[in-house]
Amino acid sequence: MSTGGMPSKSSTGAAMKTDALLGTYPFGEPLHAVVQRDREPKRVFVLGVYASGVHARWFDLSGTLLVRALAVASEPTIFWTGGDADRIVSRIKLPDGAGTLKAADGSMNGPSGRALDEHFLIPLQCVRSEAWLCDLVPHTCLNAGQARALEREYMPRAKRLGLPPVNLPPVPKAFADAPRREAVLAELEESRAETLVLLGDEPVRHWLRAFDGRWTSLGDFGAADDRYGRRHAVRVAGRAYEVIPLVHPRQAAGLGSHSAAWRARHQRWKVTAGKLSPPPRQTRDVEATLGKS
Repeated sequence: MSTGGMPSKSSTGAAMKTDALLGTYPFGEPLHAVVQRDREPKRVFVLGVYASGVHARWFDLSGTLLVRALAVASEPTIFWTGGDADRIVSRIKLPDGAGTLKAADGSMNGPSGRALDEHFLIPLQCVRSEAWLCDLVPHTCLNAGQARALEREYMPRAKRLGLPPVNLPPVPKAFADAPRREAVLAELEESRAETLVLLGDEPVRHWLRAFDGRWTSLGDFGAADDRYGRRHAVRVAGRAYEVIPLVHPRQAAGLGSHSAAWRARHQRWKVTAGKLSPPPRQTRDVEATLGKS
């Protein structure tokens, strides 16, 4: 049974890179890492799973729709909310005979970013400028649905039309190896945030567990309403933090395949989410709690 993580998917491969250039999208746009730009101290550190991409509708020369939502570029910002999709897609040049691209429907570009704002930050009385955003995998991954679309429509046309090869890493089975966990830790420490929000199962299983083995999934924190979203005192690499484990944005917003039970639980949590801790270095409540344990 799915808990509050991302909907299940076919995943292969565990390698993860953090270079600036990581691969190539259909039609040749480079795959880049998408990371936090504003490096000022923050009140909260939000850890998600992997970055999405900018999606486009692909039409052939006759105007027939070939693919409803094909990832064709890296998101311009982490947890992008979908702005400027038309402009981003219009810059991508297709070879003669390859047809045209238009930005995918609004629901396909930036849904997780919009969900983060509406279903997580606003209930916590926090704005984007107060949050440091991070993903276990800081780039787009090729999921099973995208792979099928490429195999069906792109690959048969690639040689005939001279389309550039696609080189996107698959969705990994392990979302963070030891070097990546250390890189996320470095971002957490740079953020100076004392509150850590984990989005779904994967940040618990593939990151927090390495520092505090009490939990391996969101469900381990408790699924009852009086347990869901509760704040937990933890120590990560010798430092004290307040951890708030929550569902993945796709669950909270009911995007695609999701658990109705976890979504309803999150909706109830939003009513009583409460305020975040004060800004960095103005509280040591978590430290005091850990000192008594």
